[in-house]
Amino acid sequence: MKSTTRALKEWNVAVNALERGKTIMLLRKGGIREQAGHFNVGEKQVLLYPTFEHQQPDLLKPEFADRVKTVESGWHPEFVKIGSWAEITDVFLVAWEPAITALFPYHIWNEKFVSDRLKWKQNQPIYILLLRVYHLAETCEIPYIPEYGGCRSWIDLADPILLEETKAVLSDREYIERSNQIRNLIANPANDSGSPRVTTLTDGSQDFSRHE
Repeated sequence: MKSTTRALKEWNVAVNALERGKTIMLLRKGGIREQAGHFNVGEKQVLLYPTFEHQQPDLLKPEFADRVKTVESGWHPEFVKIGSWAEITDVFLVAWEPAITALFPYHIWNEKFVSDRLKWKQNQPIYILLLRVYHLAETCEIPYIPEYGGCRSWIDLADPILLEETKAVLSDREYIERSNQIRNLIANPANDSGSPRVTTLTDGSQDFSRHE
């Protein structure tokens, strides 16, 4: 039976948006405690672990900001609800601002968040993750332990969670349509004149950089 302990930590509001089919995209640069200081995707099938401590309504579009209740620093639930897992179908490294700006309709964050992400660790690109999300057969409530804390993206749960008998949030057709739209925008964002600017996928990687 298929199961995993590997989990991707993300704001609760973002996990909720993924589970409701409001987005299929995450923008990441990694947490302070990432290995070697960089965000990396080691596994493609991961549980979605909701976090609450660092959620900031002022970094979200209004329809998502209204769903956030801020908590004190260091707060965490006694039990964490895990209701979904995701297959990370695409990982893009994007450093060119027009390509990132073109993706604005497809994620939950506002202009301030995008600007802050671009400015933080300016020598590092933003990771664009596309996720095919599945509801677990049953929501699992797991006890919080200190090993799950800290500013890092990836954790391993104490016990595995089954990935059997799960249901996709979006149909195959819906996911293919949305992911293709996003791939096309990353590859061909419009420049200031409105005509497409070609970007190139470098050999052996998923690094999109400006190509003159």
